[in-house]
Amino acid sequence: MNPFPYTLAREMYAAAGVDSEAALAALSGIPLSLHCWQGDDVGGFERPGAKLDGGGLAVTGSHPGKARNHAELRSDLDQAFRLIPGKHRVNLHAIYGEFAGAKVERNEIGPEHFTGWIEWARARGLGLDFNPTLFSHPLADSGFTLSHRDPAIRDYWIAHAAACRRIGAAMGRSLGKPALTNVWIPDGSKESPVDRKAPRERLAQALDAVFRETIDPLHNLDTVESKLFGIGSESYVVGSHEFYLGYAITRQKLLCLDMGHFHPTESVADKISSVMQFVPGILLHLSRGVRWDSDHVVLLDDPTRAVLEEVVRGGFLARTHVGLDYFDGSINRVAAWAIGARNALKCLLAALLEPSAELRALEESDDFTARLARLEEGKTMPLGAVWDEHCARLGTPPDRAWFQEVRRYEKDVQRARG
Repeated sequence: MNPFPYTLAREMYAAAGVDSEAALAALSGIPLSLHCWQGDDVGGFERPGAKLDGGGLAVTGSHPGKARNHAELRSDLDQAFRLIPGKHRVNLHAIYGEFAGAKVERNEIGPEHFTGWIEWARARGLGLDFNPTLFSHPLADSGFTLSHRDPAIRDYWIAHAAACRRIGAAMGRSLGKPALTNVWIPDGSKESPVDRKAPRERLAQALDAVFRETIDPLHNLDTVESKLFGIGSESYVVGSHEFYLGYAITRQKLLCLDMGHFHPTESVADKISSVMQFVPGILLHLSRGVRWDSDHVVLLDDPTRAVLEEVVRGGFLARTHVGLDYFDGSINRVAAWAIGARNALKCLLAALLEPSAELRALEESDDFTARLARLEEGKTMPLGAVWDEHCARLGTPPDRAWFQEVRRYEKDVQRARG
């Protein structure tokens, strides 16, 4: 690769008071957590030919070649990681266990159902994260799980979520990297309920039961995730942002902020410096809602840049975990992973290349004119040249070259699946 574009870019950033080498070094140490469910449209492998069913989720599109089993999904993830610079993580849902064709109730799953994933991750130097699956199940058909009025159904889901924490701990212990076990539930109502209080009281009690067992944070970190609304829960969601913010603060859990789980006009970036005053850390689910929580592929856009700029500007990197969460069946699924991950890393790089010391000094001196001018000038700095250098150093195809690998893999591997 021609080194001169980066040489010139490095000089331009240096003239602006930015050390591009320091930015590249920092970026190399930030892992993303790739969500496994982009590879098979959230079907999982709990039963042969499983498809997403319920939970207010929907995947559209029928692009050929989606993964049909563990081997194909891992192959697709391997291909995606070849196109994404750096060492990263994989985020698994409970329905992606290896059950060997047996029917295993979700409240009975254990680490033994994920040893294949652990061995696969260890061989590649990857970390793993985990999620209870509280949808696509007969006991979730009512739209309520951990907040269900029937104590027997609540107990079932409590046992499932508690088992998932133990699985996350086993992953973290085996890989030497703590797993994040993130609790999200679909509970809510299509029409406005009269009693909004009781389901939230039940949810708080159920979560306390889920988290009752003490687990070493070196092996597992607990996170809770809110949502504004979903399909079938347009009027009321039990686990709202306010609910989980209060829960995370009082129980000192990590708070998950999913970019698709808020009102389209809300700024997720603006929430970060507030919640970080009170919670031990955050998990970001980078996504792109289009008019509703449709979980589109992450773009190199203003909302994503703003979120990651806020993390960097606030000095929150050490307490922030970054994951992807979207599903698009209308395009090549490996490409969807690569596009979203590369864009997330580009947004991080842009934040790391910001002349933050100068901008803060201008702000503290009330020179808002110069602050605006410098921020706008930064938008045309040669980010692309620094990004291509990052890819080259980590042995990953740069822009304008990586997509050829997607086409080759689609032709040689995915198209043969039918």
